[in-house]
Amino acid sequence: MSRSIRSLATPVVLFLVLSIFAVDSAKAQPGIVGEVLKRMENHYKTLSTLKASVKMEQYTAQLDEHDVREGSLTYIPQKGRDAAFRIDWTKPSSESLSVVNKQYVMYRASLGQAYTGSVNSVKQKGVNGALSIINMSKADLKANFEINYVGQENVSGGTATWHLQLIPKSAASYKNADIWVDADGMPIQMKQTENNNDSTTILLSGLNKNSKIEAKDVQVSVPKGTKIIKS
Repeated sequence: MSRSIRSLATPVVLFLVLSIFAVDSAKAQPGIVGEVLKRMENHYKTLSTLKASVKMEQYTAQLDEHDVREGSLTYIPQKGRDAAFRIDWTKPSSESLSVVNKQYVMYRASLGQAYTGSVNSVKQKGVNGALSIINMSKADLKANFEINYVGQENVSGGTATWHLQLIPKSAASYKNADIWVDADGMPIQMKQTENNNDSTTILLSGLNKNSKIEAKDVQVSVPKGTKIIKS
């Protein structure tokens, strides 16, 4: 998969995620997993908007190369566990991606191009993003994944989290997804490892929750003359 497709697909399908000692006992694990999922569920119910800094690292196993991007996220949960969101990448180059009503727009100012299409068309290519987990209910997670508790870990920036690993119960384009959940039940780091060992890790920081965000704030408007490439 080309880097341009990966940079589009992972956040698209994706957005559309405690201070406790590590426990080795398999018997105790379901209790910890259940508590984390409960906190995630309760947190999602109270989340009306989110603004955050976002860092995405894409690793290409065959080339042993890392591609890192940094920018900002604007996110609005929608009815039915969908979401409208916008990511504005600022490093290493300027690029904007939005998803509204399951339609995406990815605008690359330096090329004068915009990619548009349906989120569903990206899914049909077999690409599933770890960030889609942020929109899943506790029942969905249990139905679709074998969930394992890895332990307590501090992510970059020092935030204490619970680390869970999710292994798909049915055939998927990726081997597993990892999520790091803070004390509030917010997944602040997510990693997807594909079957070819490529991986994408997304870290959220500087969280600003439930501030006023209007619909236009998550839309990407492209300038006149932009070349539109439809999915």
